Amino acid sequence: MSKRTADISGTRVWLMLMKAHRTLARHAARSITSLEMCFSDFAILEALLHKGPLPVTEVGRKIELTSGSITTAVDRLEARGLVERGADPADRRSRIVHLTAEGEKQISRVFAEHKTSMDHAAAHLSAAERTTLIALLKKLGVTAQRQLTAGETSS
Repeated sequence: MSKRTADISGTRVWLMLMKAHRTLARHAARSITSLEMCFSDFAILEALLHKGPLPVTEVGRKIELTSGSITTAVDRLEARGLVERGADPADRRSRIVHLTAEGEKQISRVFAEHKTSMDHAAAHLSAAERTTLIALLKKLGVTAQRQLTAGETSS
């Protein structure tokens, strides 16, 4: 067994995860742009498709866009007739974004095509391997988040 194969350190895990993420991210970006949509528009529409109407700030937080960037992106989607903003009945200062009928139709089609592309990227993993990988990645993420949170409270 080579020294590299024997390395099961946290650093090796991070390096392998980072390399896999970069490759999958490039695959996803190519898939999304081939569907004639930029990544931020896709991310906003996908979040609204799967989570339902959300406050603008929550959409920005979920897809990691600044308040200025999320406002610009929502303006762009609103101008295309894909989303609408309305008042939040619980908080008049907040605006809720929701898909229009055309927006739901478009993101449903685009997301289905993107899903097929991403399924092709993961085709060499069996269903059992995908299930295991998902569980392990969740476990890794939860553990890392706990470490971050513990570090924030001790600072």
